[in-house]
Amino acid sequence: MKTLVVALLALAPIIASKLASGGENDRFARHIKKLKRQLPRGFAVIVEPPFVVIGDDTPDAVRGYAESTVRWAVAKLKADFFARDPDEIIDVWLFKDAASYRRNARRFFSATPSTPYGYYSAAHKALVMNIATGGGTLVHEIVHPFMRANFPRCPAWLNEGLGSLFEQSAERRGRIIGRTNWRLAGLQRAIHERRVPSLSSLLATTTSQFYDDDPGTNYAAARYLLYYLQERGLLAKFFSTFRANVDRDPSGLETLKSILGTTDLAAFQKRWEAFVATLTFP
Repeated sequence: MKTLVVALLALAPIIASKLASGGENDRFARHIKKLKRQLPRGFAVIVEPPFVVIGDDTPDAVRGYAESTVRWAVAKLKADFFARDPDEIIDVWLFKDAASYRRNARRFFSATPSTPYGYYSAAHKALVMNIATGGGTLVHEIVHPFMRANFPRCPAWLNEGLGSLFEQSAERRGRIIGRTNWRLAGLQRAIHERRVPSLSSLLATTTSQFYDDDPGTNYAAARYLLYYLQERGLLAKFFSTFRANVDRDPSGLETLKSILGTTDLAAFQKRWEAFVATLTFP
């Protein structure tokens, strides 16, 4: 491993990273050269494979996010879930505040963000962030290109559930874990009001159903189902088993029942809802 340091004279950024080989160096150097043609002054660029981190905050601030959030999340996610890096270089755009985020999403992607936090655009090979809202959304969005590379048939409930799990993350015995977060209160209300879908129907949702039919509850239910598996030491096993069995179990329902050791998912849901009721945040 060696460090690549490149100076873009018009930008005065920092570019530093550990790269695997000369060929990899060349690939990132070509990518940086292309970026140079479109970036105005005031942007810093940090190569943090498989990502290039681009930000309009100070170079030290951008470097800090690249090392403490991107590098950390990549290493921890790969340790438990993802063997492969995305084939393409992914740009991580970190805009320093809400105004910059909205302005530059329109400038670089001709898009008006639908969320104040950030999003992943597979079409642009980019994560686009309002980093002033914190690094949690960044970790969430990092999950998506890795999922695309490692589990392309992953259903939306698992893709967003895993991303959401790690939007409030920490380490436990050297492994990444999700903590309780702001989604908990809404899920507890939905449980109390009997608005939570059955787990079997949640897992059976199509992509459009997951995102369009009460997405807040769907996100929260998927997150805290995975949180339950995590707290029982079953999450990594569920993920790897589901990925291996996706041809015959495209929703993950049968894998979930097998991992839980139950054939009665309705009875399990009662136990899971009781578990969720005991959780607190903050």
